[in-house]
Amino acid sequence: MTTGTPTPTTPPDERRLDRALTVVPATAVILANIIGTGVFVKARVMTVNVGTPATVLAVWLCAGLLTLTGALVYAELGTMMPRSGGAFHFIGAAFGRRWAYLYGWTYGVALGASVAAVAILFVTFLNDLTGAALPDRALTVLPLVTIVVATALNLGTVRSTGRIATALTAVKVAIVLGIGVGAFVLHDGSWAHLSQSGAGGLGEGVPESARGGFAGFGAAMLGALWSYNGWAIVTSLGGEVKDPARTLPRTLVGGTLIVIALYMLVNAAYFYVLTPLEIADLPESRSVANATVLRFAGSAAAAAMSAGLVISAYGTLHTTLLVGSRVPYALARKGLLPAGLGRLSARSVPAWSVLVIGGWGLVLALTGTFDILTDIYIFMLWIFYGLTGLAVFVLRRRMPDAERPVRTWGYPVVPALFLLVTLFLLVNTFLATPARALWGVVLVVTGLPVYAYYARRLGPDDPADWLGAE
Repeated sequence: MTTGTPTPTTPPDERRLDRALTVVPATAVILANIIGTGVFVKARVMTVNVGTPATVLAVWLCAGLLTLTGALVYAELGTMMPRSGGAFHFIGAAFGRRWAYLYGWTYGVALGASVAAVAILFVTFLNDLTGAALPDRALTVLPLVTIVVATALNLGTVRSTGRIATALTAVKVAIVLGIGVGAFVLHDGSWAHLSQSGAGGLGEGVPESARGGFAGFGAAMLGALWSYNGWAIVTSLGGEVKDPARTLPRTLVGGTLIVIALYMLVNAAYFYVLTPLEIADLPESRSVANATVLRFAGSAAAAAMSAGLVISAYGTLHTTLLVGSRVPYALARKGLLPAGLGRLSARSVPAWSVLVIGGWGLVLALTGTFDILTDIYIFMLWIFYGLTGLAVFVLRRRMPDAERPVRTWGYPVVPALFLLVTLFLLVNTFLATPARALWGVVLVVTGLPVYAYYARRLGPDDPADWLGAE
């Protein structure tokens, strides 16, 4: 083996990513990725976590505001480094190649959990649509089929996948508005439900350690943040965003504000129609959204809504694969994964990266349950969300003259709040669900020997190499 000569970190590939995403499709990617799963089911678990609907709504608002602070942070970093892979480059510029790799490794592992969890929810909604008539075999096989279909469609161009995301987003927003507005117009509910408690409900699958107190509040926050997850996803498409200095901040902040408003509306509708005990007693296989619509509009409307939720869940799966595949692509371009993952197809798509993420999702879809997968996924990612928030401070000090088309509003207070709440969530997860948190840490650490293998032939790590556009 020769030494002293750095191995090129970019595979020889003449093709380039297509900067085709403007504000509308980029925002649609965020909305399609965020809305589609958690907001329709997590109210059940959260009610058991914190007891009263009023507290559940407070958790949704707190999680939304935390998400907004993160969006402001990512707007600065994303416009500094508009590259595919997003936080991989942000962390690399601030903390070096090893930490960037651990983010990419963790994101790839966690992304498989997200793909699996959303595919499982897709089938859950489909089961609602059929009146729980799907056989057990179908409940196992259909998530796998769904992942295969979504993977195949993501081998198309970013323009075509962006159009699909836009169409699916229209369906998602219509569903949320339909539930929210329909509940208040068509049903004689009660605001008194907000002061009642669901803490004594069945809460299928919710451990005792995550019921009540700070532990319960933190566990509920984790559930809400799963439902908000996807707010930063567009930065992973930084190399395919047109005019990133204009598009990224508008997309990040605007998309987040839209989701906060929609989530507060639809969760208020749930508790206006149903009592907290009714919600807490729902089985894990039943969505709160379906039970709500069934109550105020009847079985026909509930069936139509379930059909919409099936489409909505697929939309989240579609955009998860679209954006998530760009992270292994970015690692491969830096020489930190097999070179094939960094090559583009004739359609300017990292096809092998798409296939690997889809395949990993297939493996994880055969194990675990929805809540276990999502809790591990969110815990792992928030470790690196916190590191990315810290990167703003590091880069402001280390590279004060670097080009920053957008600066974080409220600096240093906003990113500091983001870091403090992130730290609380991580510590609380260890207290509320220690086994899931430890599994998350183990999965992060397993990336170290893989990094050592790929990094051994690379040259010195220059922070400046991480800056700028691709």
